Amino acid sequence: MTMKTKQEIFRKYLTEYIKTNKKRKNEILNIICEVTDLHRKSAIRRFRKLQFDDGTPKKKRGRKKLYSKKSFDALETIWTTLGGLCGELIHPAIAEMTELLIKQKEWWYDQEATEQVKKMSLATVKRFCSRLFKENRATKGKSSTKPAHIKSIIPIFNGPWHDKPPGYGQIDTVVHSGNTLSGSMVYSVNYTDVATSWVVLAAQWNKSQESTLESLKRMKDKLPFPIKGMHPDSGSEFVNFHLKGWCDEENIELTRSRPNHSNDNAYVEQKNGHVIRRFLGYERFDTEEIAMTINCFYDDLELHLNHFVPTRKCIEKIRIGSKYRRKYDLAKSPFKRVMESNEISETNKLKLKAIHEKLNPVKLKIKIEKGVNKILRIQRRSNTNN
Repeated sequence: MTMKTKQEIFRKYLTEYIKTNKKRKNEILNIICEVTDLHRKSAIRRFRKLQFDDGTPKKKRGRKKLYSKKSFDALETIWTTLGGLCGELIHPAIAEMTELLIKQKEWWYDQEATEQVKKMSLATVKRFCSRLFKENRATKGKSSTKPAHIKSIIPIFNGPWHDKPPGYGQIDTVVHSGNTLSGSMVYSVNYTDVATSWVVLAAQWNKSQESTLESLKRMKDKLPFPIKGMHPDSGSEFVNFHLKGWCDEENIELTRSRPNHSNDNAYVEQKNGHVIRRFLGYERFDTEEIAMTINCFYDDLELHLNHFVPTRKCIEKIRIGSKYRRKYDLAKSPFKRVMESNEISETNKLKLKAIHEKLNPVKLKIKIEKGVNKILRIQRRSNTNN
């Protein structure tokens, strides 16, 4: 896209961008960044510059140019002839090369340009040669295993989420490392459905790409509805060709959040604290045996959370001065949200209802407490043996 085309796009949205509210500005910036491939901050600065541009040509500040364009063309000829050397090596040879090229009738510049190029300082020659080197440097190809390549394939998505149907969820990993990240340990994978707040959990040994993919395959089979989209952060356990290939085979849309923007994954980040950290705390679990025990515990915990624990969803957020006023919907369990959804088939609802009718919330809660105690006993026994 040419600079002129980009300028026309910005001028098209300029008047609306200046007068509209913050939400619409965010939508305009999303459109601009997608079409022009500019960074978000660059787009904001471009709008600000156009807003205060009255069309009058600006007078350039600073001293007048000492060298003409022809003198730099002459220096480029010398630079090319000598094979693109650095400015420190070019500068001492300018006078000699000029005389040699004139003698060989390979010099096409007038007397003024010739005198100017001979008078150039070392700093000027270095700056110009550095720019020539960058302009003529060969671009590097992309490696098939380079992380940046897969990141360019998986698109970034940062909302809105309110119009996503059941099946679009956020995923994240939680490390059970205790006070140190050294060595191997257990990780928990958390899938949280955005529309229904349905939670699926899995424990795995280490954070390898293969282990994470196997966990996600098991979690997919446990959901009461098909997965349509997955949205992780930019961690290497998710942003890889293993997961991307599997999502393509299963027709699952894979997006990722912006690096260093944890709020892009707010739904799952909230569950990390309210679910995993609440029940398992910050203990270190560093045996493969305990990972299997945690998975059995998660089976019971999921039934408790999804069938009986109500959740609220923010349906409106209004800024008043420096504060926000949030409005929430009526608290409902994920099971009720699934049963009320028109996007989920009646067959899946009947299967889920049959499971729900067999559950006893009191016995389930006691079983969960026993599961936590069992996990902690296994870890203490392991620490004692070590």
